[in-house]
Amino acid sequence: MGTRADFYVGREIATMEWLGSIAWDGYPESLRKICQSRDESEYRNEVAARLCEGDDGTTPDQGWPWPWSDSGTTDYAYAYDNAVWCSSFGSEWKTTGGADMKPEESGPKISFADMTDRKAVTFGPRSGLMIFRV
Repeated sequence: MGTRADFYVGREIATMEWLGSIAWDGYPESLRKICQSRDESEYRNEVAARLCEGDDGTTPDQGWPWPWSDSGTTDYAYAYDNAVWCSSFGSEWKTTGGADMKPEESGPKISFADMTDRKAVTFGPRSGLMIFRV
């Protein structure tokens, strides 16, 4: 299974804008350019570039790719809100500060926008699911 990531602008549920999701290599170390973005425009451009790489990116017009209803179950969620912030499995937001960071998976949880109405679950390349047949 892949390390999934969701990308947003804003951290408040009412105003969060979902930019897309990836199914592979969503951990901060592989997303340095995104994590080191200095402003919203750069962040949006870096996220858009990553969504176009390979076949694991999902854009909003393709619908929410996961069987769960919000980013609280996604490996990593990133948001630009005057800096790049990261949450792992719904942990409290922490700034990436351009450095390696691994958010805590335990402790208080945050809320995300409910994506149930946007679901378009996929089990293809965008899902991060690997199926082996023996």
